[in-house]
Amino acid sequence: MADAELIPHARNREDASSALGVDQDMLWPQAVKNRIKVGTDREIVYSYPYRSACPSSIWGEAITKAGDDLLFAGYTNYFLWLEQPRFVATLREKITAGCRVRFLLGDPDCEVTRNRERIEDVALNVSTRIRITLENLAKVGTHEHLEARYSAPDDAANHVSLSVFRFDGEAFVTPHLARLAGHDSPLLHLRKSGDGGMFDRFTEHAEELWSRGIPVETAKGQVPQ
Repeated sequence: MADAELIPHARNREDASSALGVDQDMLWPQAVKNRIKVGTDREIVYSYPYRSACPSSIWGEAITKAGDDLLFAGYTNYFLWLEQPRFVATLREKITAGCRVRFLLGDPDCEVTRNRERIEDVALNVSTRIRITLENLAKVGTHEHLEARYSAPDDAANHVSLSVFRFDGEAFVTPHLARLAGHDSPLLHLRKSGDGGMFDRFTEHAEELWSRGIPVETAKGQVPQ
């Protein structure tokens, strides 16, 4: 007797449904149930094997929709200035509207940064990418709702290995793999659906690093603390 719970491989289900002229979801309804996200799985909107595979428009939508809190906790945050059109103007608009905007950066002069530069061994090194972010933040100007900090020395190793970007109830998370730069590492797009899920776990990590962060000075002035 066949096992009623046994679900054939996807290719076999497709072949069988085509031969019978019946939708495969009618033949194997359990396969549909298995695809439905439950619990904290619902917070995973999409996963990308590479951060660069996530369209810049998806980032733009998340930034545009957020109205309360933007937290950019990548180690350099450099790519945002390249991929987001009018990013300086967008940040100014957000700040003017009362949105809190925060940047958590690695210290360009710390040992963790220098070690990461040796590991990546690329022309546009980590400290240069951080300083490009600082220069662009200086262009945004000094505002009450704009804050920037370096991660504390004891937190730098944890910061460089995991980037968290929060846009109100959405977040993008990138765990950095071995010697790979951020754009070559995976990305999770998360959306908060309850308490204690993956969204909270990752954003709480970023908030903890932020709480111990050290205020930074940009090349052209002081970013508010």
